[in-house]
Amino acid sequence: MEKRIYNFSAGPAILPEEVLKEAQENLMALPGVGMSILEISHRSKTFDDIINQTKADIKKLLNISDDYAILFLQGGASLQFSMVPMNIMPPKNRADYINTGAWSKKAIKEAKRVGDVNVAASSEETVFNRIPKQEELKLDSDAAYVHFTSNNTIYGTQWQNEPEAGSLPLVCDASSDILCRKVDVSKYGIIYAGAQKNMGPSGVTMVIFRKDLLERSSDALPTMLNYNTHVEKDSMFNTPNTFGIYIIGLVAKWIVNMGGLDKMYEQNKQKAKLLYNFIDSSSGYYKGHAEKDSRSFMNVTFNLSTEELEKKLIAEALAAGFSGLKGHRSVGGLRASIYNAFPTKGVEDLVSFMKDFQQKNG
Repeated sequence: MEKRIYNFSAGPAILPEEVLKEAQENLMALPGVGMSILEISHRSKTFDDIINQTKADIKKLLNISDDYAILFLQGGASLQFSMVPMNIMPPKNRADYINTGAWSKKAIKEAKRVGDVNVAASSEETVFNRIPKQEELKLDSDAAYVHFTSNNTIYGTQWQNEPEAGSLPLVCDASSDILCRKVDVSKYGIIYAGAQKNMGPSGVTMVIFRKDLLERSSDALPTMLNYNTHVEKDSMFNTPNTFGIYIIGLVAKWIVNMGGLDKMYEQNKQKAKLLYNFIDSSSGYYKGHAEKDSRSFMNVTFNLSTEELEKKLIAEALAAGFSGLKGHRSVGGLRASIYNAFPTKGVEDLVSFMKDFQQKNG
């Protein structure tokens, strides 16, 4: 097999090698089944066991109570931008949204199709380089919920703690930092996350939904856009992404076996510290985009003094085995996505490469 390189892509992103190897070994035929995971029926006992074990491990990792349903849907987080307000914004048809980047703006756009949106805070004036402080939030006491994006892949910012919303349910797009650390799920009405950044392959969206909110969903909603449909049918109303759910299950098992989310969090913090410390010590040669107290430990965004230097670094890095360092097209610069599965050795090697690049091009 061709030598694997370091994958810094923001998504679809790196998966644990142990997971890839297990999937590879069992791709032709699952043990004791005689068929590939790509072939088995979603109605079979084999897949029933797979999805139930996946949910059990997710519940264990995040300490999710029976007050919540765990759904595996399709359409990405982008469909959730519409499903959330369609289902739980009524009957008040008002909601608070905190704008911290491109994906927050997309969620706001879709929510406005359903009802009134109060942008409770925004960091757009400073090019989304920070997370708004709690005292900046102008919450609407009559809102149906408060929506925020926990980690902003494009700009490299991350909420260190969720916003305080009082009695209002929190709704979170956690697509790019789900399972990177523990969260208190009891504070949330809904957590949704596309799998492809930190949890599995593209094509699956996990939704953690507080069941008491189901009463807000109108029977007049299209069947596929009603959360009741998917809760009642346990994610089986239509054929789910069986392979994607299988991989999520392997990733969840991998995290459990390595010591859970506390261990995962410590490793993630250490990896990010290695890279941020070097950026901060580079005498301004590398400039981090996010303010220090808002920095993401999933996506590290930074710039050099000129676009030419940035292009040179990206080209040389790719030749050296570092892929995916180009920043998002909307902001440019560079971005190193170092999700759960990214190895510490890869961060150390990137720091060495960047140090050498600075010495040669300083």
